[in-house]
Amino acid sequence: MAYAGGGAAAAAAAAIAQAVKASGAIVKVEPDGFLKILYKTREPLVVKASGGFFKKNFQYLTSYKGLIFFAVSGTPLDLPKDAEVVESKQIWIPG
Repeated sequence: MAYAGGGAAAAAAAAIAQAVKASGAIVKVEPDGFLKILYKTREPLVVKASGGFFKKNFQYLTSYKGLIFFAVSGTPLDLPKDAEVVESKQIWIPG
């Protein structure tokens, strides 16, 4: 009898690879690096969500020069006043 889980795992890996191709390069940075990027940008668009199982965290996503930057912080970040913030239920990063 063949192991059925192998096909499901391969399908999941293919779906993740496709998501990465569709979204472009996602760069995970520390919160201070994320803020530096935001302050270099006029009117940045930021997607914000909160998550965490045992300890609440704050997740942020923005694009800059063709790349997508993602950061997770234990406390809310002080975003630039001119940032347009989109509240999201969840941010899912492939891989």
